[in-house]
Order: sequence, then C-alpha cells, then structure tokens
Amino acid sequence: MKLESANRKQAKIKMALQAPSGAGKTYSALLIAFGITNNWNKIAVIDTENGSADLYAHLGSYNVLSMKPPYSPESYIEAIEVCEKAGIEVVIIDSISHCWDYLLDFHASLTGNSFTNWAKVTPRQKAFVDKILQSSAHIICAIRVKQDYVLNQVDGKYVPEKVGLKSVQKDGLEYEFTIVLDIDIKHNAVSSKDRTGLFNNKPPFKITVDTGKQIKEWCNAGISIEEIKQLISECKTNDELVALYRKYPTWYEQLHAEFNEQKQKFTTKQLTNQNNFSNNGTTH
Repeated sequence: MKLESANRKQAKIKMALQAPSGAGKTYSALLIAFGITNNWNKIAVIDTENGSADLYAHLGSYNVLSMKPPYSPESYIEAIEVCEKAGIEVVIIDSISHCWDYLLDFHASLTGNSFTNWAKVTPRQKAFVDKILQSSAHIICAIRVKQDYVLNQVDGKYVPEKVGLKSVQKDGLEYEFTIVLDIDIKHNAVSSKDRTGLFNNKPPFKITVDTGKQIKEWCNAGISIEEIKQLISECKTNDELVALYRKYPTWYEQLHAEFNEQKQKFTTKQLTNQNNFSNNGTTH
C-alpha cells in the first residue's frame, strides 16, 4: 500500500442515457457515438428493443447485434465481448433495463428467504456492471424510466402520489457511470451526474454529434500508453527511467516489459563502458 501522484490516463467513456419511451435514447446515443468515432462502421448497437436500432439505418452503416430473451447478465456480457473482438469502438446497449427485469424475475422465482436470495442475484449484476466499466470500448447505456409513486396517508387512507421518474435498473447504478444524461419527452437533455464537468449546471440542450466530439476531447485529454512508451524510449539514464516510473506508476503493470527493456539497455551500456575502460587501462 502506497501513495501515488494523481495522473489522468486517456479514458473510455462509460455513460448512460435515461429517458422514457419515445424520448430519443437510441437516436441520441447514435449521434454521440458518431461524434466519438467519426466512423459508423466502428459503432455497434446491442438491441433488446425489438429491432428499434434499425429505425435509424439512414444515419450510417453502424452494426446491430439483436439480442433475444432471456436477457440475462451473461448474455449481455457475451454480446459486449463479441463487439470488442470485432474491433468496435463504441458499443450502445439499448437497453440495460431488460437485464434488471430479468434479474427481478429470477429473484422472484427462487424459493426460500427473499432477503438471502439476493446473494444469488447480486454477483450476476456485479459481473455485468464490471464488464461495462472494464470494457476496452466506449459504452453508452440506454436506461428506461417509469413514473415512480409513494403512498401518502390522506384522511386515514393511503393514496398513491407521483414523485417523479425512476430508472428501471438497480438503485444506485448511476454512480458507476462517468456521465448520466436525462432526456425528456421533448428530447432535451440535462446531466444528473457528470465527472467530466462538460455538462454540469448547463441548461437543457439537444444532443448532437458535437456532444460526442466534446466527450471524445475529454477522453483524449489524458496521456496515452503510446505516449508513455515514447517517453520510456527517450530516457537517457536509469535515474530518468526511475523518475518516469514514479510519475506514472499506474502504467507500470501494462508497460513492465518496456521499462525492463530500457533498464537492460542501460545495464548493457554500463558494462560495455566498464569493459572499454578496463581494456584501455590494460593497453596503457
């Protein structure tokens, strides 16, 4: 356990679009995806909405992976892996609400104690979320929302009262994403969570391709693995190499071979210099 200096790597965005049916989740996700990649062939939609992804084929030649029931976490994970292996840069999951509906039905089907049965559900949900967060691709998740109610007591009777919209997914999932945009039925978006700072405290706006371009710029603002490799190769001394490692320790695991190769060059050079000095001394 040790303290490390903070440094920002180039990132893959993990974001969610929350909206009721008809608000434009799929269309908005496609515009953002194109803004990120500028290449429709590098975009894939994992479609659980009965072919809704095909409705926007006029936009460009993006890819569609149609999922069929059951919408288990394992099926979603497999679909994401298919996209990754195909070299897809932006994966749109439309929507992840079906996964939560599946898990709720699975929980309801279990016998025994309802509370302890969540131990059979939570690991599957966690594996699904971890796959999204750890994916090598940008991920945009569409999430359905529905009207939420509470029961209030009026004149001795309990009466349901509308309290706003609630996402159809596990409570607290929004904390896992870097950006969460809420879209209303008029297609206006506002951020309910934004670690990038791009959309915080901004008035409602229409999502466009430029929204994706902004996100791409933020993702690329950090230092990339290729840039670190270049810095390693430019080190002239072992002290410079050690200083670089200390500056970017979170890259060490991925660049272990490069660090060791450069260190070996310094060792070989030092031994060569020592031999030359020794030979020169013997000659004289």
